Amino acid sequence: MPPSTNPSAVAIAGGGLAGLAAGCALAEAGFRVSLFERRPYLGGRASSYQHPGTGEIVDNCQHVLLGCCTNLLDFYRRAGVQDKIRWYEKLTFLEPGGRASAITPSALPAPLHTALALLRADCLSFRDKMAIGRAMAALAPSAPPDRGESFLDWLKRHGQTRQAIERFWKTILVSALNEDLDRVSVPYAAQVVRESLLKSAAGGRMGIPTVPLTDLYSTAGDYIRARGGEVQFRAGVESFRTVPFAVNVTANGEERQFDYLVLAVPFDALGRMLPDTASAAPLAAALGQFSTSPITGIHLWFDRQISDLDHAVLLDRTIQWMFHKSRIIDARVKEARMKEARADDARNNEARDNANANANGSYIELVVSCSRSLVEKSKAEIVDLAVREAQEFFPDAPDAQLLKSIVIKEVNATYSPRPGIDQYRPKPETAWPRVYLAGDWTATGWPATMEGAVRSGYLAAGAVARFASGKSVSFLVPDLAPSGLMKLFG
Repeated sequence: MPPSTNPSAVAIAGGGLAGLAAGCALAEAGFRVSLFERRPYLGGRASSYQHPGTGEIVDNCQHVLLGCCTNLLDFYRRAGVQDKIRWYEKLTFLEPGGRASAITPSALPAPLHTALALLRADCLSFRDKMAIGRAMAALAPSAPPDRGESFLDWLKRHGQTRQAIERFWKTILVSALNEDLDRVSVPYAAQVVRESLLKSAAGGRMGIPTVPLTDLYSTAGDYIRARGGEVQFRAGVESFRTVPFAVNVTANGEERQFDYLVLAVPFDALGRMLPDTASAAPLAAALGQFSTSPITGIHLWFDRQISDLDHAVLLDRTIQWMFHKSRIIDARVKEARMKEARADDARNNEARDNANANANGSYIELVVSCSRSLVEKSKAEIVDLAVREAQEFFPDAPDAQLLKSIVIKEVNATYSPRPGIDQYRPKPETAWPRVYLAGDWTATGWPATMEGAVRSGYLAAGAVARFASGKSVSFLVPDLAPSGLMKLFG
């Protein structure tokens, strides 16, 4: 590690989870961190902002975590926001018409802890359930290797019914991996199933932030500053060049010299930053193998409560998830908004009306993962679709008045986890000494999730620290240990 009297300087390009995780780990280890973020806020794709048309603070898309996300939880601990997560053990599947099936763990040992709930689920037939059980048994011992087969083909080869695929496998995995099953590699899908459904009941607990995402991640910037670092907004890294024993980094037209550089940016952004040299060609070729998949978040405000559920999985329609934000959001945030509205009441009746709507109505976010069918649709078309489908699932929705709406499309939300893509995911080390990579698309062993992003940041930080100290250094924390019968498989 660098001596504290003369700490090594590290530039980090990108203030998303990967860059923040790397920055926090290196700052704690004694490096002097300078983080450059082109936006005016932190969090990257996991961020929130004030919508100019409505004045509402909205997340760009709902992000959730699971109990198996050990490194993400460690990052939250570093940033001091672990208490901003609300945990749920029950997952509610809703059919059109409103019939609910609740999936909750039982006292049975893993991997049988969800078996009783699945057997009682009305949304699946007995034949569906037996097929799911057979596939689970095949996945429990270990994740199959990538042989170029899609997970949809794997499911069909293992005798899954059409309804089991549509109402169970697709529901869980398209949301987790943001890709259609015919474009998902078997190891990625198997990992999600094993970590969240089979290894332990704790691994499947779902956590939802109770504050806007930028509030969650801005504390990581404070963590870096408190340890002698800096965070620069509206300062995107444009290029870099290595010199003996250093890296020169250009951001907003100004070149500065650092001991190390961590490039924690999306793969398409990285491609535009690479130097036009022979040494960059292999990485550039690998980046050309990646493609993206979109996510769409639809924010709706109604004048009354439309459901008593905090969240639900929606079956057989375009909309896949409902998150009842006015029930989930931290009470302190609600109170602050009400006070602000009251302060402006004499001058701004709209603020008062917005506050009352948030307090007495329903603010829900509907999520469509792998939303290619919505990319070309207008906001009005998407909102009409969302309201129409919400009315099918929630009996009180047809009587509710829609007050306002926001549609947020993340067209390049995540990389597509197609079969064979792992061979192109790069490690943190690059062809340039002192330059390292981070991002959920790098070789983390996890798909494009918040956990994968944090792991990539920790891996890059470990590579920097090892180069600086010449010693073995790792910031990763262990995976969640298997429990029950899953201990037999290690």
